[in-house]
Amino acid sequence: MRRIQFIEIHDQAWFPASIRDEITDALQFGFNAINAYAPIAPLLHDALHSTYGSTSEGSEEARSVVDLCSGGGGPWFGLIKRLDSIALNSLERPLRIWLTDKYPNVTGAENLSPDLTPNLANRISFYPKSVDAMRVPAELRGFRTMFTSFHHFPPAGAAAILQNAIDAGEGIAIFEVTNRSLSAIARVLAWAAFLFFGTPWIRPFRWTRLLWTYLIPIIPMILIHDGVISCLRTYRPPEMLAIVETLNAEGYEWRSGEHIGGRRQPRITYLIGYRSKNR
Repeated sequence: MRRIQFIEIHDQAWFPASIRDEITDALQFGFNAINAYAPIAPLLHDALHSTYGSTSEGSEEARSVVDLCSGGGGPWFGLIKRLDSIALNSLERPLRIWLTDKYPNVTGAENLSPDLTPNLANRISFYPKSVDAMRVPAELRGFRTMFTSFHHFPPAGAAAILQNAIDAGEGIAIFEVTNRSLSAIARVLAWAAFLFFGTPWIRPFRWTRLLWTYLIPIIPMILIHDGVISCLRTYRPPEMLAIVETLNAEGYEWRSGEHIGGRRQPRITYLIGYRSKNR
């Protein structure tokens, strides 16, 4: 199946910000419920360890992660706990996560309540300003991550994201739970149904979300449309590496592939790059 660069509706500048926030809140609810990216914690830990080295190396600033295109927060609320549990004692200090987005979900900070993220309030923060993944502000220093968002960008934009990380001297890890297959599209439909029936439990609660879900079903229609388009736009590992070949990336190491978990877990496509320790 050839990659197709269609548009996703909720990404568009003209799309109402209030409904976009309700969509990203719904997606966040789904991430929290199924922990889709939990299986890649060892891959991400290895990338962080390869970047930052042993406990005797690195500065406090170097312990930061800048997550791009975060929406309502993405998988970090659960993922940071897994990283802590498997090997983060190899780093000098706990990770500090900055969640960023071109269209920040300012009410998404409510997802940081102690009930959802015990003991993490001082380690995960929403960056309040708009952040373009292709031009990250210099003040945001740290290893960069992207979850279910790299496919939004055409090859030129994807290359600009990677080159910007390289020019800043930062490592980057990209993970995509979508892929170009009929099984992935079927999972999107099941995911949309789950979010449809789970809407009353999504936090922060909004009456308008019930309106746009059940009375005028804009949210479920966009979730289905954008979810299917996400699958059709997702890069495969050889395509990611072909983009890397166009970069000025001397001194960087790259790897790409598909993480295949258990029978009920989706394939997760990844691209990881960081400065070689030999440089």
